[in-house]
Amino acid sequence: MQHILIIANGAPYGSELLFNALRLAIALKEQSPETELKVFLMSDAVSAGIAGQKPHEGYNLQQMLEILTAQNVEIKLCKTCTNARGISQLPLVDGVEIGTLVELAQWTLDADKVLTF
Repeated sequence: MQHILIIANGAPYGSELLFNALRLAIALKEQSPETELKVFLMSDAVSAGIAGQKPHEGYNLQQMLEILTAQNVEIKLCKTCTNARGISQLPLVDGVEIGTLVELAQWTLDADKVLTF
């Protein structure tokens, strides 16, 4: 079984970096359901994990995160980044958790491939 880690830093809206990272994650799981996929959001990308966002038009990142968590993809938000943005105590999208740099380091060591956005 292949282990893939996606690390995303891009802001949820205003840039398509995070959107493209999640699109790729969904496509990977569709093409290879047995692949172990993990997603770690850092920097401004962590704000995508806040539950209840309702974009006016275009893509909905909460739905994309929910699709991935329903497929048993682990999704974590950088604790330092959530603290810096004052969002650590806000409700998160179901299945999304706050993680640490130590966890990211372990995920990186365990991964066969690491993709960054």
